[in-house]
Amino acid sequence: MGKIKSKLIRRTATRILEEDISFNDNFENNKILLGKTMPSKKIRNQVAGLLTKIKKEEKIKKEQDGRTKEQK
Repeated sequence: MGKIKSKLIRRTATRILEEDISFNDNFENNKILLGKTMPSKKIRNQVAGLLTKIKKEEKIKKEQDGRTKEQK
């Protein structure tokens, strides 16, 4: 049950990423950046967690792409 995110959380996170705010793969920093813009602490933490997950996946993907280019 822990990995399922509602449509509201996913939609909010993608809209926030489109605004090009400098989020990173640190949950605490993302939570501070969201600050008081979220209607509740629970939603803020869920969105910050999803943003962290997305950024970590992007970072891993970039590293893997770099490794495959070096191997060729």
